[in-house]
Amino acid sequence: QVQLVESGGGLVQTGGSLRLSCAASGTIFSIVSMGWYRQAPGKQRELVAAKTSGHSTDYADSVKGRFTISRDNAKNTVYLQMDSLKPEDTGVYYCNARAYTTPWAWADYWGQGTQVTVSS
Repeated sequence: QVQLVESGGGLVQTGGSLRLSCAASGTIFSIVSMGWYRQAPGKQRELVAAKTSGHSTDYADSVKGRFTISRDNAKNTVYLQMDSLKPEDTGVYYCNARAYTTPWAWADYWGQGTQVTVSS
């Protein structure tokens, strides 16, 4: 199986910045994509940003121009640089990876989540 460990969350003021990181470990044949999702109280989990092995990138409209996702394939790590943070960005951020554990079997894996709180 694959385990994901996130770090970098915390409390910041409006306009501040945070950098999240997520490292994948375990039995990994290859990683198809890695990304970040977030969930606020009373809301559904939503895609924030994702990057495939083919370098395609997808961002939620609400974070375009403010957040940047990057991957270090050698380290099986994905980062999320968050700038110009707003209170609306508050939530639990989850790392996601779609990975093959054998050449024929893949699944989606999730980290434990890291809290991001933006104060006004």
